[in-house]
Amino acid sequence: MTLLSSAIEPLQFRDALGHFASGITVITSQFNDEPVGFTCQSFYSVSMEPPLVSFSVMARSLSYPKIRKAGRFAVNILANDQAAISNQFARRGDDKWRGVQWQTSPLGNPLIDGSLHWLDCDIHAEHDAGDHRIVIGEVKALNPARGATAPLLYFKGQYHNLAE
Repeated sequence: MTLLSSAIEPLQFRDALGHFASGITVITSQFNDEPVGFTCQSFYSVSMEPPLVSFSVMARSLSYPKIRKAGRFAVNILANDQAAISNQFARRGDDKWRGVQWQTSPLGNPLIDGSLHWLDCDIHAEHDAGDHRIVIGEVKALNPARGATAPLLYFKGQYHNLAE
């Protein structure tokens, strides 16, 4: 048993949170007619009435300021065969969209082909939280899941699927 401490070491904290399995999403938008996006595992539902979802993004993100200016975003919930997409959008830089096929959502956001599901959202609220920003979106449109595909999961620093 670990004793309480006045300071939690960042690596210990990261390791502890790695024991919580999560799905993987790519948050996308269009800014100045250019697609923008980043991989996000801190996504969750907030409210049914109205339909609200939330994600957290690093305060120093290069992508999020463009999404904020657009005022809207799509949540692309990745399928278990999209680990390469997750890795591609986790990188910093402008070549994230190289080779990625996508369509435009009803709100004009990029929807990554092959995603398990998508939600189209307007930014509803933002909150500063330490080195991250919590973003709440109001869902304006969504699409049913494709077939019987399973989600891409992340656990203890590795991708997993439900069959494992």
